[in-house]
Amino acid sequence: MADLLAVEGLSAGYGRAVVLSDIAFRLREGEALAVLGRNGVGKTTLLDSLIGVTRRFAGTIALSGRDIEGLAPEARAARGIGWVPQERNIFRSLSVLENLTAVARPGPWSVERVFGLFPRLRERQRQSGGSLSGGEQQMLAIGRALVTNPKLLLLDEPTEGLAPIIVQELLDALGRLFREEGLAALIVEQHAAKILPITDRVLILERGRIVHQDSSAALRADPAPLDRYLGVAQR
Repeated sequence: MADLLAVEGLSAGYGRAVVLSDIAFRLREGEALAVLGRNGVGKTTLLDSLIGVTRRFAGTIALSGRDIEGLAPEARAARGIGWVPQERNIFRSLSVLENLTAVARPGPWSVERVFGLFPRLRERQRQSGGSLSGGEQQMLAIGRALVTNPKLLLLDEPTEGLAPIIVQELLDALGRLFREEGLAALIVEQHAAKILPITDRVLILERGRIVHQDSSAALRADPAPLDRYLGVAQR
């Protein structure tokens, strides 16, 4: 498979503060990559750098072989980056259906397909976004990213703060996206046990640098690096 995303020697941050240093990795088409690390190590900054809201000090970011550095976030979205922020940022005053149709672009992912992935959203399509539960808002945020028909989906802590039953429902849906639909994704997560079963590869950040890269299967078989860098050997 060809490289969809190529990051080389990236150093980035906010203002004068350098948060990420010499980040380098590649993501192939159809591959799901988990980004693990403790709080404050630069995981969200990495996503922010990919969508174009940080200051770049060095390095390059290429999507489908084309440099996207210098492009505004909306231009990167048009090139195929879909983003699901930790805050979700849904339109709270609009209905579920309006949230989806407001941003939809032509492509295989339609509103109807999103309803098939998340039946709860179909049931609540006339309700306002603000009236949904936290888990339903997360489903809506993911669905809204999907209807933009991205090449690459970025998710920042998609299961944080949700009830276990909703977490499993979300993970099942994401597993379908990655395994059956072949959607490339980069997922920031703190809890390895949640995300390793549905991803292909993992990179671990510490103090703004990549300190370990491996396959998800290898880390599940030998979780010693998780114990070293995250503090707990999560299975």
